[in-house]
Amino acid sequence: MRVDLVLANWPLFARGVWITLELTAIAVAVGFLIGLPAGLARARRVRWVTPALGAYVYLFRGTPLLVQTFLIYYGLAQFGWIRASWAWEFLRNPWWCAVIAFSLNSGAYATEILRGAIEATPKGEIEAARALGLRPSMVTWLVQVPSSLRRALPQYGNEVVFMLHGSAVASVITIQDILGAGRTLNAKFYLAYEGFVTAALLYMAITFGLVLIFRRLEGRYLRHLAVAR
Repeated sequence: MRVDLVLANWPLFARGVWITLELTAIAVAVGFLIGLPAGLARARRVRWVTPALGAYVYLFRGTPLLVQTFLIYYGLAQFGWIRASWAWEFLRNPWWCAVIAFSLNSGAYATEILRGAIEATPKGEIEAARALGLRPSMVTWLVQVPSSLRRALPQYGNEVVFMLHGSAVASVITIQDILGAGRTLNAKFYLAYEGFVTAALLYMAITFGLVLIFRRLEGRYLRHLAVAR
């Protein structure tokens, strides 16, 4: 393995790491902002809204992230009215297309994760809050949502890791993320696997850091459940 070439081109991989982390963080953050109200609406079975949210969740969970990214990056450009609109300034940029695709995908998974956690809230917690005289909105935001977010930590940690790995799709639309940096190194020096091995090691290192962070969060916010068992 040509370690010397990897080290000589380390700035390329450093930039790829930054882009990967940036895409993942934005997608997860926007996905959470989508998933929390959508998960609440799905759990409450809000009329007219629930079917639309169900279709959205099914669409983005039922199709590969690669296909979604292709449809946004290549597909929307086929419509003249989109190219003539203000949105074209964003949709012509591969970075924005990746952000949109990744955020919508993460939002669909976050919706189901949070819906399940909200529906699993112990009835005793809600009844105790009502017995204290809290209004329904206060019960939701002061009791039910915080409780469900704590229980959703393990599943949400998996979603963050999946989105990190899924962000490798960005390299197929010319974005120089970690995998894109590896492909560029291989193409530049006619290498077979050095770039891919380096990319894999970087993904593993970031994944280890994310898992460690979520384990710490689980240990802090789910400690009472461990004691109860």
